[in-house]
Amino acid sequence: MKNSLGRKIPKGYPLFESSKAFENKKRVLIPEVKTKNREKLVKSYSEVFDKLGIKDGMTLSFHHHLRNGDQVLNACMEEVKRRNLKNLTIASSAIFPNNEILVELIRNKNVTNIYTNYLNGPVAEAISHGELEGILIMQTHGGRARSIEAGELKIDVAFIATPAATKEGDGSGVDGKNPCGVLGYPIPDMLYAKKKVVVTDTLVDKLTITDIKKEYIDYVLIVDSIGDSKGIVSGTTQVTFDPIGLKIAKDATQLLYELGVIKNGFSMQTGAGGTSLAVASFVREKMLQEGIKGKMASGGITSYFVSMLEEGLIEEIRDVQCFDLEAIQSYKKNEKHYLMSASKYANPYDEPVVNDLSFMILGATEIDLDFNVNVTTSSNGVIMGGSGGHSDAAYGAEIALVVAKTMNARIPIIKKVVTTITTPGSDIDCLVTERGIAINPKRKDLLEKLKMSKLNIVSIEELMNLTYQFTREPKPFEHKDRVVGLVEYRDGTIIDVLYQV
Repeated sequence: MKNSLGRKIPKGYPLFESSKAFENKKRVLIPEVKTKNREKLVKSYSEVFDKLGIKDGMTLSFHHHLRNGDQVLNACMEEVKRRNLKNLTIASSAIFPNNEILVELIRNKNVTNIYTNYLNGPVAEAISHGELEGILIMQTHGGRARSIEAGELKIDVAFIATPAATKEGDGSGVDGKNPCGVLGYPIPDMLYAKKKVVVTDTLVDKLTITDIKKEYIDYVLIVDSIGDSKGIVSGTTQVTFDPIGLKIAKDATQLLYELGVIKNGFSMQTGAGGTSLAVASFVREKMLQEGIKGKMASGGITSYFVSMLEEGLIEEIRDVQCFDLEAIQSYKKNEKHYLMSASKYANPYDEPVVNDLSFMILGATEIDLDFNVNVTTSSNGVIMGGSGGHSDAAYGAEIALVVAKTMNARIPIIKKVVTTITTPGSDIDCLVTERGIAINPKRKDLLEKLKMSKLNIVSIEELMNLTYQFTREPKPFEHKDRVVGLVEYRDGTIIDVLYQV
């Protein structure tokens, strides 16, 4: 079987065909798990590995709310290394440069398969160069929750990094020494994994907010540190000050206004990139100018949305992950700042919040003439990201809008064919660049609304040809024959493959 770009999909995997309504609902009932009334406290990773009988071939899961500050995955891998366990599958919702220990375990065949939604740093490079013996499965945030709930991704032990917990196993992300805010991503793991371990560096008698429920928890592991909450904030979670990025953000905001989606009662989400966050800032200005009040902001939450909530510009926040310390404090004190699980956020079979979005602001490493978007690999095929909620929100939102410069370090963003499909062009509506705005021809309704617009509306082919005057047309991507990873669409079908480089 081949995908839309002619790349072979390995046998035994369902092929993505189109972004259509999700008809074959797959979800199993939440297991009737009530942990026994016994002592749950353990004091070392070694002790909990012994008690749970962790052995070769198991699947261990982790979440990424502490992002590049997480130490729980690393500490577990140190224990795996000490015991020399083999053939493990790691199912972490994201993997960051901080998790470099995985490279050694991959080379030593301790870890042979990985499921994740986002992958960046030394681990990504090692897998790109063919060092993972098994396969990498790149999922979406909603797709990960769906696969766990459908029984496709079976987790033996979930390690849940929890900033504060009670000895019974209730957990919170807003208390403790290293608060990270809402704990939306590990909730499917908490509900469906065979065994669950809360890992905390702060034991308390009472929590401000309870995200993790004790009845599902088998053990509470007390450690000196789960990581550093300052690692939540990175360059990708701060608004851009680049003049080109700001122009793109301003034009994107004007486009959305002319399309009629910035209006009373609208809902929105922006990505974590600097230009995407700048759009949020300009949307706020437009709302103040026009007296507009929105209904909801969702997804990963930053201080920009927190300010809008406090100013009364939006009614509520639906939060799956806090991207800065202001968002953490907002969740702790504002009753209109709600937690949502990864499933409620984006699982296509759970009536997800992404389906209620008026618009979504997305980034792109590459976009092609069919509006397929790549945020998984660089143009030379090295893994450097992943969908996260990209595909989920693009499908669900009324307007899925990509913001990107036409070139980056003289490498064109628009290509005839993307290196890797992360999100299909059928889910993308608009591309906003510093040199013009392209509307997907399938959205004739949007083109009709923009007939009298003063914005520079051009075809994506025109944008590509204009860019090539400065960069020249790039050579086709060359890769080895070996497939090192698969890119899943949110329904579990395979949309593209990742080759060894």
